[in-house]
Amino acid sequence: MAEIHLIGRAASPGLAIGPVTMLTAAVARRTASDDPAQEAAALRAAIEGARAEIAEQIKTNQGEVADILEFQVAMLEDDALADPAYGVISEGIAADHAWRLALDVEIAGYRAAEDEYFRARAADIVDIRDRVLAHLSGVDTVARIAGGSIVAADDITPSAFLAADWSRGGAIALAAGSPSSHVAMLARARGAPMVVGLGPLSWNGQPPALALVDGDAGTVIFDPEPETRRLFEHRMVNAAQAAVDAGRLESARTADGQRIAVLLNIAAPEDLAGLDPAICDGIGLVRTEFLFEASQGLPDEDAQYAVYRRILDWAEGRPVTIRTLDAGGDKPIAGLTIDNERNPFLGLRGIRLSLARPEVFRGQLRALCRAAVHGALKVMLPMIAVPSELDRASALLDAEFTSLRAEGIACARPPLGIMVEIPAAALLAEAFGAAFYSIGSNDLTQYTMAAARDIGAVADLNDTGNPAVLALISQTVDAGRKRGVEVSLCGDAAADTRLTTTLIATGLTTLSVAPIAVARLKAAIAKVRS
Repeated sequence: MAEIHLIGRAASPGLAIGPVTMLTAAVARRTASDDPAQEAAALRAAIEGARAEIAEQIKTNQGEVADILEFQVAMLEDDALADPAYGVISEGIAADHAWRLALDVEIAGYRAAEDEYFRARAADIVDIRDRVLAHLSGVDTVARIAGGSIVAADDITPSAFLAADWSRGGAIALAAGSPSSHVAMLARARGAPMVVGLGPLSWNGQPPALALVDGDAGTVIFDPEPETRRLFEHRMVNAAQAAVDAGRLESARTADGQRIAVLLNIAAPEDLAGLDPAICDGIGLVRTEFLFEASQGLPDEDAQYAVYRRILDWAEGRPVTIRTLDAGGDKPIAGLTIDNERNPFLGLRGIRLSLARPEVFRGQLRALCRAAVHGALKVMLPMIAVPSELDRASALLDAEFTSLRAEGIACARPPLGIMVEIPAAALLAEAFGAAFYSIGSNDLTQYTMAAARDIGAVADLNDTGNPAVLALISQTVDAGRKRGVEVSLCGDAAADTRLTTTLIATGLTTLSVAPIAVARLKAAIAKVRS
């Protein structure tokens, strides 16, 4: 059969080759009672069983996985999700059929949404539907994926993804899907190439046996010709060797010898498990939101201190930059952020929320001061727009440091820097008395271009390589040079090797990426010539 070339959207970078697995979920059968009350009780028990199952998974996961599972718990705890099912059960419909009918309507609504963020959540609702059906029937319906295979499907649920062993290779090729879906986030974290939006995967007769996935370019080739496969495998060997060579370097250097510091972005201490600190020059971003998203409520000072110290101990003296709580926007936290805020991305988020909730902010600052005696800790503030925000946060930090010393508690006053992710901060960076600047390319690009990555109609505008965004980055670098302070970039653009030469050309000498991207970035840096 002739090879089939399909073009979609890149959702997770990398190259993969493997046998094709057409993803299908098992359909469980269930014998229903004739009593609506029993059926309603069975559905309630199944929903609670699914919720409890997810809650148990949350206990053993951190970071993005925990975020995704928390989202599913919140959906299951919302009575509005199940109300339509209970309504038709009262009319004599079996619990499993009623639940499927209700959730299929919900799924269709998400898939038809204009906002890609909501379309991207459709797979989570499918996951929730199938989890509850599994509890109703007593049969596990999660589709199983063989390690090393190329998953071809319309879409894939987080449960199906998490059940697979991606350490053995493999990739994902979806007819639909979204680069901003929860599975896409997981794929990037696990290093699994992923392409979405390929269109209908229809075959004339026998499904394809083999596929080549290019997660960089967003292309998939099914049943490749021998020469096509040979050239692709050659690319894979070269890419793998470049990554190995880069990983062996003590430090990243351009082709003409310029030193570039490569730091890590992490969402939780678990991201560091099994990693040798020698692969990097330190940690450029610790997202502290994971501490505040657990179901047990807001963390106290001691709990935060223990986690921060654990990260500093891992770094073995290398600098560690911890970002204070960046809640709000697309990261709501129950009991802390504003419910139903009209425009959360332009509302009370980041430093604005912290200053509005000083009782929470003070606890985090105290924990950070206590942790600072155990390593080279730096603290940065998110979503800074005007110098007065930095000044107010600095005053609070000074007050908590002074209080700790008065109490006889070991502490140190860490350097305080800012995230540059609002154009106002980039334009007037010199006006901020920050100890350092860290450019958050995701929000800086979004706010500069007035375009979000997860809204398909404007996603093309969300380009860090746009001259306007690059001008703001260059301006920030110049401000840092004039003030004699470090400037780094910790947004997703740092891991986009298509931008490496361009970013270094702005004067950046420090880039921070997820651990999975370190080798690729070092290999890209080695090819750059000034």
